[in-house]
Amino acid sequence: MQGNLYLGQRAMRERREAALKKGIVAIVDLGTDKINCMIVATDATLMRAPRVDGIGRLDGHAGMKVIGAANTMSRGIEYGEIVEMDEVERGLRTVVQTAQKMADVRVDHVIACFSGGRPRSYGLLGEAKVTHGEVTEADVGEALDQAEVPPYGAGREVIHALPVNYTLDARTGLSDPRGLTGNALSVDMHMMTVSTATVQNLMTVCRRCSLELSGVVHSSYAAGLSAMTEDELELGGACIDMGAGSTGISVFMKRQMIFADSIPFGGAQVTNDICQGLIVSTAHAERIKTFHGGLVATSADDRDLLEIPRDPNDDDAGRRTVSRAELIGIMRPRLEETLEAVRDSLDAASFDHMPGRRIVLTGGASLVPGMEEVAGRILGRQVRLGRPLRIPGLPGAQTVAQFSASVGMGLYLARPQDECWDYEVPADRSGAQRFRKALRWFRESW
Repeated sequence: MQGNLYLGQRAMRERREAALKKGIVAIVDLGTDKINCMIVATDATLMRAPRVDGIGRLDGHAGMKVIGAANTMSRGIEYGEIVEMDEVERGLRTVVQTAQKMADVRVDHVIACFSGGRPRSYGLLGEAKVTHGEVTEADVGEALDQAEVPPYGAGREVIHALPVNYTLDARTGLSDPRGLTGNALSVDMHMMTVSTATVQNLMTVCRRCSLELSGVVHSSYAAGLSAMTEDELELGGACIDMGAGSTGISVFMKRQMIFADSIPFGGAQVTNDICQGLIVSTAHAERIKTFHGGLVATSADDRDLLEIPRDPNDDDAGRRTVSRAELIGIMRPRLEETLEAVRDSLDAASFDHMPGRRIVLTGGASLVPGMEEVAGRILGRQVRLGRPLRIPGLPGAQTVAQFSASVGMGLYLARPQDECWDYEVPADRSGAQRFRKALRWFRESW
């Protein structure tokens, strides 16, 4: 399977390894509301030997330090996908050049993430015989190569392929079988595909900025790595990354993503509702949402009046006011609709059957006051607000929920051999796959 499907990912992996050896990598988050860039100085030796810190969280950012960071307003991106190449190129050049100036270095390699692409998840099963009694890298590679790939359709591309669970003879629940003794090895995998056009547009804008694309990560995956605790990643939990243009959903088990989805609703739609409801500009609506928005009204909100900026073309010189309760009445339906769509997606992934069912909210739209309470009621789960881990050198302004995906990409750099293309496939086995019906194992295993 890997020999044909993963050629592009293997090429990006080789460029990423070369960049890590040089010690400088740029991380870019292309969002609907903002474009963010972090330049990271790395020590490949330390990154490949992560340790557990004092609070039980995998310290995957060992050997990594942010030496430059910048962000700018995003234009030309809608629902997490590029729609105006020139605008995105201009924004990408701006943040990369600003971050380079801060770090006093030049970067050639970039790892990018995005929230669009209409992601789809598949469960796969691969099996292989252990040739010499003890499981080797080649045995693992052969089992991964034998995984059945469903016909996911034209115009789609594999972006993540994660081994989640290994079974060796009668022993299951193994995260790394190498070195163990057995006869039959099988692996449960999660494969995620996105629109090919989305990835190609990302490659084009990087090339136009004289940058080598050395990795592509979906923001739902990156946000989960950053905002969830080690116990949540291990026992099972979901991360809801509420961005401006879309809301990403990722479910984790045994520290690996086993399901992903994206809802085309986000904070930008709430801002647009305020624009229409109060007849104000987008800038004013965003400011009103940020400083006065909320989801849970009290009796005091009926008396709390907000001054609305007057349209300069309006002949009426009088001041316009609206109660905070009215503002909440505009915002709440859209965010409830978003959370209901998230609930439907989690139900489709059989999230109820997982042993750990904690839900973590992150992203800029999750910061609306009252979100935790409303989300807990609609999703029917224990919900908490998540912030990204602190990477050494990261500016304090970027430790808030809006930057969870950016920080998660830094952690992604430090996770060796998590994707299928990080394993070597025996040369005589590459592409020799047997097509059988793919198993959505994560819907049936709990």
